Amino acid sequence: MDSISFVEKKVNEYYWKEDINCATTTIKILSETFKVSIHQQVVDSALGMHGAGEYGAQCGLVEGALMFIGIYGKQNNWSNDLIVKSCNSFANLFEEKFKSLQCSILRPEGFKEENLPHLCEPLTCNTVQFSIEYISKLRV
Repeated sequence: MDSISFVEKKVNEYYWKEDINCATTTIKILSETFKVSIHQQVVDSALGMHGAGEYGAQCGLVEGALMFIGIYGKQNNWSNDLIVKSCNSFANLFEEKFKSLQCSILRPEGFKEENLPHLCEPLTCNTVQFSIEYISKLRV
């Protein structure tokens, strides 16, 4: 299965079967892609990261990837400085490509009571694929 099909399948599964948020979905797919075990506490820590608990702040698609870059970097013995620079570069490129890091701007329709669930599914597929490509280039 190619990377795009894998990402689409996993996003759909995590959103519709497991009903988990964008940050958790991102971390789980990146961990599967790069064969990195993620402790349950990390998954638990991402529970409220979808725009800061629907507040509309930094997007969980960004936060999940940044968390993973830190985990991945440490497992590959990167310096703290390299991890921070990699996160900074990721955020810059993400914002350049997707026009924002903010959930309230990226999420179609924002957060309204009448919104259908998982409005960000297409965006999630695109951003997770972007994250995979970015992290693949970081391999040391």
